[in-house]
Amino acid sequence: MKPESAKIEENLFFYLPAILLTVAAGLFVVLGYGVFAVGALLLAGLSWGTTRRLLSRKVLTNQQWLLDERLLQTQKLAALGELAAGVAHEINNPLAIIRQEAEWTSQVLKKAEFPESPQLAEIRDSLREIIQQVERAREITLNLLNLARKRQPVIQQVDLNRLIQGMVALVEKEAKERNIRIIQQLQPDLPLIYSDGPLLRQVVLNLLNNARQAVEKDGSIIVTTKPTEDQRIMISVADTGPGIPPEHLGRIFDPFFTTKMPGAGTGLGLAISQSIIHQLGGEITVTSRLGEGATFTVILPVKRD
Repeated sequence: MKPESAKIEENLFFYLPAILLTVAAGLFVVLGYGVFAVGALLLAGLSWGTTRRLLSRKVLTNQQWLLDERLLQTQKLAALGELAAGVAHEINNPLAIIRQEAEWTSQVLKKAEFPESPQLAEIRDSLREIIQQVERAREITLNLLNLARKRQPVIQQVDLNRLIQGMVALVEKEAKERNIRIIQQLQPDLPLIYSDGPLLRQVVLNLLNNARQAVEKDGSIIVTTKPTEDQRIMISVADTGPGIPPEHLGRIFDPFFTTKMPGAGTGLGLAISQSIIHQLGGEITVTSRLGEGATFTVILPVKRD
């Protein structure tokens, strides 16, 4: 964060050429001081050169900061990916055995030689819970492996509007059960883009599920597509949930970071989505205000270089 004095100095340099040009015109037209007017014009030219250099330096600094941030995130994901692959493989084996044994026990308890008892129903419920939790653990390890295995994108023409409509259809039923409206504001005649359809489906589904879980009930999700001024395509998913605290915004794409209740999410969906979007040459950002919801914005190139 820049100090206020630095901001004032930047603004002064930005407006200084205009101020000096005004002074020059006043000296020449009103007072007839031609020499002083020429001097003011020279100063205006020099200050304009200084302003341009300052602005160029600021742009380069911002670009370097963005590159550094992306490199840091890539390194973090790569390190986590290597660890995740090993952990996931080690965990999947005992999980498979636990599920197999739980299902076998459940089948045995259905046989006639086991008399009905008050505890039998509780045992069956416990076995069902074991199987459900094994599935949840498998989902986590699958996400870890997806984070670790960066497959090469298969580039083809993608109709983003149709892709989004398909993903909305998958979550709409559960959203309606919670009285959540999904509003689609999709730009007609949106250009087809050259990207990886399956990877983009994963990102859109992650964002829709994230928004649905944030709203919980009695709210809305707005999905928007439109071209940008620099000939790219924007997708935004906005929700009317509680919003994200400012101190959490900088970590929202970190692996395993989540603001959801324990057990409600793995904290990997947004990290995977960011990794995919960067891999496809795009950008993903988030904005939020407490009490007003959050908006995730994805910017994608129409064509790959």
